[in-house]
Amino acid sequence: MRRCAGPLLRLAGRRPLPLRHGAAAAAFPASFSSSSFSPSDGSGGSRAPDTSLFVPVPLKPVGNAAEEDVGAELTRPLDKAEVLKNLNKFYKRKEIQRLGTENGLDARLFHQAFISFRKYIMESSSVSADLHIILNDICCGAGHVDDLFPFFLRHAKQIFPMLDCMDDLRKISDLRLPPNWYPEARAIQRKIIFHAGPTNSGKTYHAIQRFLSAKSGIYCGPLKLLAHEIFQKSNAANVPCDLVTGEERVYANEDARQASHIACTIEMCSTNTPYEVAVIDEIQMIRDPARGWAWTRALLGLSAEEIHVCGEAAAIDLVTELMYTTGEEVEVRNYERLTPLTVLDYALESLDNLRPGDCIVCFSKNDIYSVSRQVEARGLECAVIYGSLPPGTKLEQAKKFNDPDDPCKILVATDAIGMGLNLCIKRIIFNSIVKPTVNEKGEKEIDLITTSQALQIAGRAGRYGSSFKQGEVTTMHRDDLVQLKEILSEPVRPVKAAGLHPTAEQIEMFAYHLPDATLSNLIDIFVSLSQVDGLYFVCNIDDFKFLADMIQHIPLNLRSRYVFCTAPLNRKEPFVCTTLLKFARQFSRNEPLTFDWLCRHTKWPLAPPKNIKELVHLEAVHDVFDLYLWLSYRFMDMFPDAALVRSIQKKLDDIIQIGVCNITKLIRASQSSAAPGAAEVVPEDFPLSRTKRDSRVFSDHRGVKSPEPLSVALEVPGERRARSLKAYRSSVRPEDLKSHGRGSLANRLLREGLLTQEMLRQLESEWQDQHRSGRYGFASKRDDQSSSKETGKKKK
Repeated sequence: MRRCAGPLLRLAGRRPLPLRHGAAAAAFPASFSSSSFSPSDGSGGSRAPDTSLFVPVPLKPVGNAAEEDVGAELTRPLDKAEVLKNLNKFYKRKEIQRLGTENGLDARLFHQAFISFRKYIMESSSVSADLHIILNDICCGAGHVDDLFPFFLRHAKQIFPMLDCMDDLRKISDLRLPPNWYPEARAIQRKIIFHAGPTNSGKTYHAIQRFLSAKSGIYCGPLKLLAHEIFQKSNAANVPCDLVTGEERVYANEDARQASHIACTIEMCSTNTPYEVAVIDEIQMIRDPARGWAWTRALLGLSAEEIHVCGEAAAIDLVTELMYTTGEEVEVRNYERLTPLTVLDYALESLDNLRPGDCIVCFSKNDIYSVSRQVEARGLECAVIYGSLPPGTKLEQAKKFNDPDDPCKILVATDAIGMGLNLCIKRIIFNSIVKPTVNEKGEKEIDLITTSQALQIAGRAGRYGSSFKQGEVTTMHRDDLVQLKEILSEPVRPVKAAGLHPTAEQIEMFAYHLPDATLSNLIDIFVSLSQVDGLYFVCNIDDFKFLADMIQHIPLNLRSRYVFCTAPLNRKEPFVCTTLLKFARQFSRNEPLTFDWLCRHTKWPLAPPKNIKELVHLEAVHDVFDLYLWLSYRFMDMFPDAALVRSIQKKLDDIIQIGVCNITKLIRASQSSAAPGAAEVVPEDFPLSRTKRDSRVFSDHRGVKSPEPLSVALEVPGERRARSLKAYRSSVRPEDLKSHGRGSLANRLLREGLLTQEMLRQLESEWQDQHRSGRYGFASKRDDQSSSKETGKKKK
């Protein structure tokens, strides 16, 4: 399928031409610069054209035509050598270049169009009669090269067909007035109440109380766990409430009548249904680069008399400005934390110092596996919670940890505990204060956690109403504690902009003008042309484009293709991505995805995991079931067995719970069955934290602290961004490794837990092998030096 281009062209000064282009399509590259996601400067004008985004569609030269060459009969055959000279003169004319600019062709496009135009003329056996006559007149001296411009522009429009519909595309992709997208909300005068405060301040509680007392209401939360919690609380308070998530619909009424109250994940809220009260939780996520658009849509579009917004005070200014554009005022209610939170003056330093109610927060699965094994090696039972676990397993692990009669008194978790779970935690212990991230270029980086993240996680300690009346927070390592205190003492960075995302309707309108473009290209074009003001930004759509490219070869209508591409899945999970591909292929053949088909694909029934690899696969299968359920609510006739799939998903949840409860045994099994160096799970005595290793980002790799303060070293003010490990690794010298047998480096690494004796012996062996073989060039360098000394002695 051909792909269309989407240049940002200034067409206001375009001169009218009688020539019309044909129905050709232009190629458009599948990627665009990160600047596509940057908020506009607020000027309201169009961005400068990024002409590197599109590639001209090659037009094949005319071969031996069956019809006679009319132009040659009227004049004479063209002298191609003379034609080439005149074409090159045409290209160099400043006047022609100026005309091209007026018609939307900048230097890049002008050059591409001319190369194609020249090739077309030189390689065609015949051209149209009018062009043939003009070329002949120019060669004979009876015409001027400027006369070629109408033909050149006609050719340019054939390879860049967007030139004639740019105005329409600009109007469709104009995102400067999002409030106008929601006429139902604009038709009423809404009351906006902002409940601002830290974690455990009661802000959401007060909003929910108003939700429960209203005649009708909707709660919009970021997680299924939160929506499920409100669903249960509401029905327990004799307020019938339905649960709506992407994968599930649960009705409070037995006859499946819609209740007056709804608890939903924020992407699922309806902007057409009127409510008395709406609650939007965690409003600061409006800045999220992937999901921020859902909070923007809810804030601007919910048709409710009262909108109760809950979240960090950092979002107050943005919400106030957004509501100013809708003519609505914001009432701010500030809340203080209900229980004290103390940052301790000492680090844990050893797992031997753990106490009941402790929660160790890690930022990677490997650290979860390592820490949990070391905890249980000390005779302590621990619960484990991380992001990819099913919601049911997370709740069971939380219940196990909270139960005062259960021997499990330690929790090992990722930042997934930051929201959605009620936990009785006495002390939060940061195993690390750096978090692996992927930047806008797809490069892995190590970032210090932000103040917002640190407060969200630390605030889980000492929850109001739990057995612990105050919370404590510290770190595993002494060096991290100083940095953690600095992070927590800084103000939370204000939320500057709200996310937006192109809708299916907007993409369909684009497709009407560009019928030959792929969905990925339509998104590219939309983002490249979109205009936003300073209060908004276009969300990152890399995941959408990934899925669009993955299923592009499958014949689907545009609306179905769009739905498949918005499916919530982790593109790093190959099994889930492969399953989506099979779903789409079966869907395109109009063959229903039955329960039996899904069982064959997932090899259900499944046994409890015997190692970590099998546990990870079970988690992926659970995600596949989620994907099926998500699609079943959008294509009920093609995914007809949702009830059966939900029943086996609950059984799978139980199986995964068995695996998580025996996670230490799974780790041992993984290490014993894997080949040396191939195991994904780290050794038992692997360092508790990557922080020590990553702290070299801020210090010399020999342990000497940089003279620059941390705040000076960071590139972006207000954001704690560390350099990637790549920079550190490139700075480590083999001489440092050589000194491990006698210097203090080895002792320090052993003391910090970054090396074990076994790893030390392996490094020594590898270094000796490299030394003997001359790898890295060190041996050869010494050989050269010794040979030069020998030569010098002989000369003497």
